[in-house]
Amino acid sequence: MNMDIAALSMGLSQMQVSQQASISVMKMAMETGTEQMTDMMAMVETATPSATVAGPAPDPNIGQLLDISI
Repeated sequence: MNMDIAALSMGLSQMQVSQQASISVMKMAMETGTEQMTDMMAMVETATPSATVAGPAPDPNIGQLLDISI
């Protein structure tokens, strides 16, 4: 009976360590994702020209066809 309690205790301890490791990895992945999203948002903000600078929208028909002669 004592051996069963010791084995159960060790099993529970190992399970707890495994769960803590999984949580740590998940937190690191979430932090990395948040950092990447923040960086992407900063890139979009710097790459998007303001409406007053850009002027009118370009003609949507331009660039629809490509004529190639060989």
